[in-house]
Amino acid sequence: MSTISSASLPPLAPLLARAGQGRVIRAFGDEITLLMTGRETGGAYTAFIETTPPGGGPPPHFHEREDEWFYVLEGAVSFFVEGRWHDTKPGDFVFAPRRSIHTFRNNSPQPTRLLVHTSPSGFEDFFAEAAQEFSRPGGPDLGRAVAIAAKYGIQIVGP
Repeated sequence: MSTISSASLPPLAPLLARAGQGRVIRAFGDEITLLMTGRETGGAYTAFIETTPPGGGPPPHFHEREDEWFYVLEGAVSFFVEGRWHDTKPGDFVFAPRRSIHTFRNNSPQPTRLLVHTSPSGFEDFFAEAAQEFSRPGGPDLGRAVAIAAKYGIQIVGP
């Protein structure tokens, strides 16, 4: 059995992410504000605020690479995990381990806000590449968007 000693890990710098100063990326109708990426965490994880419009949310999917966890900051959000829907409110927490099918829906009349973490990092690269597709004149080619997701180990399993 091998262990990783702290001496073999690259040193990480402390980080202060100021409100309103994170990089904002828009795709799928959502907006994410990056707080911390793989660049700052040595590839360990990513943290961001996800803002989703009323009725919005991703299609059912799973991640081959990342675990993902959500903390509801604002709004009423329904999460599909463990094969069924769960209604949540601010202060609730949801964990979706890699390879578990999950999704969420904004059930609020206003945008919802979620604090989201993924581990390891890399989700930020997927979202940035998807944002390029979604910013195309005339809108995205959904086939290309699904291919981008697959490139990053995200498998869409429903509409």
